[in-house]
Amino acid sequence: MASDLDFSPLHERMQWYIDSDILSCCNTLVMRGTDVVDFKTFGYMDLESRNPLTEDAIYRMYSNTKLVTSIAAMILYERGGFDLDDPVAKYLPEFADMQVLKPDATSVEQTEPARDDMRIRHILSHSAGLSYGFLEPGSVIDQAYTGSGLDILNDASMTLETLCEKLGELPLAYHPGESWRYSFGTDVTARLVEVVSGQAFDEFLSENIFQPLAMVDTDFWVPPEKQDRFTTMYAPVDFFEPMKGGLVKADDPYEGVYSQPRALLSGGGGLVSTVSDYLTFIRMIVAGGSWNGARIVTSETLRLMRTNQLADGVGVSFPMWAMPGTLFGLGFALKTELSDEEPAAMRDEYHWGGMAGTHSWMAPSANLTGMCMTQRMPGFWHPFSHEFKHMAYQIAAQ
Repeated sequence: MASDLDFSPLHERMQWYIDSDILSCCNTLVMRGTDVVDFKTFGYMDLESRNPLTEDAIYRMYSNTKLVTSIAAMILYERGGFDLDDPVAKYLPEFADMQVLKPDATSVEQTEPARDDMRIRHILSHSAGLSYGFLEPGSVIDQAYTGSGLDILNDASMTLETLCEKLGELPLAYHPGESWRYSFGTDVTARLVEVVSGQAFDEFLSENIFQPLAMVDTDFWVPPEKQDRFTTMYAPVDFFEPMKGGLVKADDPYEGVYSQPRALLSGGGGLVSTVSDYLTFIRMIVAGGSWNGARIVTSETLRLMRTNQLADGVGVSFPMWAMPGTLFGLGFALKTELSDEEPAAMRDEYHWGGMAGTHSWMAPSANLTGMCMTQRMPGFWHPFSHEFKHMAYQIAAQ
């Protein structure tokens, strides 16, 4: 691939993360428009064998799955399957007459009726009042989730249907549309896709996204004939020191949780994919909804997805990670305000990433797109991805 840009400083920095035993593997990819101007792999398929990372390696995508699920829902939106302001309960009756934790609640019993319906635009933008159960374990709502058995990090025996039934029995963290909290909202969206389409979620994705785009290695599990291409996932020896070296195995390619089909087709975090497959998906988005002759959604729908859906004064924030100047659309985080050290071209960037370190971002103002992937749990909002992004912007501006 031809490029007039010198990416060697970026390559050297990413190799430093491997050499420092902070990451076991990494790849970086930069596009101008839909043209790849740089792609490189670093590190190993696994630290035990130290076989070099291959270009066709398979990764756990975790929350990068959310972008795929959001596109799937908007396919049905374009077909007239639902309106964004429809109550979710119109299709999933378990979410009717929801209760909400009172602001000063100290127990899950202290609730009040929801002031508004949970609407479809809310579940797509994480503003429905749902939670996840593990990001703020000391909170009343997350304790209620774990107490009810909602532990998708360790239990994939539920179906999307039974997951939604459990969620419908629990209170909301806040009134729909009034705040933002990362949540099971995209899994509820996946169940909505099933109900509206009449298909299992994996079948809908295959028929409407994966097959048209020839994404041949993207699925909810890795079959035996592909497991030699599946990366090993690691965890840091010190969770609280992200730049400290030392890794331990967290999931095995051959005997881990992705080695056989699971009941939960998680729209929030269940997919595995490759650089090639996910690049095709991102190219489709950057190109306005079509790629290689396959129209997935319209450019108008993508513009709608990049429109803020949060109430005035509400922004994106995590208990563990600050995300200043960030709002949320229909599946995408939106960069709307810049810090002093961030380039002007970063404004209007839309993006998201996965817990194990798979990130993608698109910057229309710069005509620039970046993807970087590793398999470190946790690897979301890790310094390696921030350094990759900032160096990519600096190099592209030269």
